[in-house]
Amino acid sequence: MRIAVSGSIATDHLMVFPGRFTDHLIQDRLDKISLSFLVDDLEIRHGGVAANIAYGLGGLGQAPVLVGAAGSDFAEYRVRLKQQGVDTDFVHISSERQTARFMCLTDREEHQIASFYSGAMAEAAGIDLRQVVERAGDIGVVVISPNDPEAMLRHTDQARSMGIPFAADPSQQLARLDREEARHLVTGARWLFTNEYEASLLQERTGWRHADILSCTGVWLTTLGERGVRMEAAGERAREVPAVPPDMIADPTGAGDAFRAGFLASVSWGEGLDLSARVGCAVASLSLEALGAQGYAFDAKTLLRRIGDSYGEASARAAAAHLESVRP
Repeated sequence: MRIAVSGSIATDHLMVFPGRFTDHLIQDRLDKISLSFLVDDLEIRHGGVAANIAYGLGGLGQAPVLVGAAGSDFAEYRVRLKQQGVDTDFVHISSERQTARFMCLTDREEHQIASFYSGAMAEAAGIDLRQVVERAGDIGVVVISPNDPEAMLRHTDQARSMGIPFAADPSQQLARLDREEARHLVTGARWLFTNEYEASLLQERTGWRHADILSCTGVWLTTLGERGVRMEAAGERAREVPAVPPDMIADPTGAGDAFRAGFLASVSWGEGLDLSARVGCAVASLSLEALGAQGYAFDAKTLLRRIGDSYGEASARAAAAHLESVRP
């Protein structure tokens, strides 16, 4: 069974300013700001939620299908994803726009000035998920992650009409959705992913109570940071899976996407919720130790050791049968 991941593809440009922004602001001239900052460091990282999830799935021996829009500058990024085992044949390439970009300048006090260029992502709604499924074959799950809102709605509708189980992961786009859109995206989802803040925002956006959301979804997974993940389903008692402690934290960016990749890979293996959440937490711990959402590498021995140390050898043995293809 293959997983199609629909959502954003982006490049992050992260810069560091060694001074303080506030030292360059003149209090009585804030209505006419014109500033330029000389930066010491620039890091260009690959990102986008869909690409991050697909990267994780590819590293776990899956052959995920990436469904999104990028620009003509996507060539190098495409090669990198293909090397990770991601099928990029269905990425729409814009003839007019470049790949989405997140540009962020951080000063020494961790204050940030940022901008986001949606670019080619604006064309994602033109992608026909039905054609992707027909041509790719054996698609058993569709992930609807943050994207152009029209694309999110269209691909959700198409997954429903084809009878393919889908995961709803609206996350960063929740703030842009109106009530009906938010309700539409989560209704009927086999899995719903949020973090704690997004869980509260989802209730505000939909106007639904916690129980109302549970009644229209399968399993609601809420990532809890260093506390792990909570899993809830209507009529069942909520249960939590503790996190796998990382050896160190280099960058929290993309840890949630890494969890989703591990969880969904385990689901595609036919495993249950508990083991799937444990695999997800183990992959997230790898992500935390690397710079960038796609900076971590996969090693079956390391993953299995962490699963065993955190959850016991029975969980490690269950996961081991599926990780033979994960390269060291």
